[in-house]
Amino acid sequence: MGLRLVSCNLVLHILLLLSGYRISAREFAEKNLKEVHQIDFHLHPSVSHKDYKEFFFFRDLKVGQKMPFHFPVHDSPHFLSREEADSIPFSLKQLPYLLKYFSSQYDSCEAEVIEDTLRKCEANPNEGESKFCATSLESMLDFARSFFGLETNFKAVSTIHLTKPTNIVQNYTVLDVPQEIPAPKVVSCHFLSYPYAVFGCHSQITENKVFRVLLGGDNGDTVEAIAVCHMDASQWTHNHLSFWVLDIEPGNSPVCHYFPAVNIVFVPASAAIDA
Repeated sequence: MGLRLVSCNLVLHILLLLSGYRISAREFAEKNLKEVHQIDFHLHPSVSHKDYKEFFFFRDLKVGQKMPFHFPVHDSPHFLSREEADSIPFSLKQLPYLLKYFSSQYDSCEAEVIEDTLRKCEANPNEGESKFCATSLESMLDFARSFFGLETNFKAVSTIHLTKPTNIVQNYTVLDVPQEIPAPKVVSCHFLSYPYAVFGCHSQITENKVFRVLLGGDNGDTVEAIAVCHMDASQWTHNHLSFWVLDIEPGNSPVCHYFPAVNIVFVPASAAIDA
């Protein structure tokens, strides 16, 4: 079994989820950061955290529950090959070199985006958490494989827009009973803004629950969303945004959130619900 457990079908599925393609580092440099995503994976610049519920309570996963959410829409990120990604430094210490490499001015928005992502990737993990910033599809799969183990097959699930997304904050109503995807282990990979595709992946040993939730927006959007509920957030830092949004202290309540469509959740392939 071994490495063959992660099949070509999984790689193809991820690429289809992202609708992305590989691009060389040289090609990217020539584009001079034209495709840097300046929208954080959760937040549009004109949208305040006060406008919507980025995080929510476990008890809110029920039919008829209505809350304001934002499902941002991104252009597809472009993966470099592992060889090309590994040839480019990915470190705050190398920030001056990187800005020169990507033809970005020190005081530009692009420079801020690059620095912010590097800081996120170098931040220490929470207790009981493993984290890794994947700069290639291969490295992302390697991290997931190292967490699940060589003898466990796994698959990728993601949020799907069933209608043309509007990329606006609106009230979404849970339209059907949320379906739990049985997943004793979960690896979450969040899209991070960078000149090429970078995903901040993390996993934790505490209990998580994964759900597929059908949501209907007041503006007509329909989303088949992936929700992850962290059942024990007691080890998270006190300044974590979720505690401010939910007005709770660490450990007082499970913390749930939906995943934007470009993000990926890896679960064991044995999960009962077809993904």
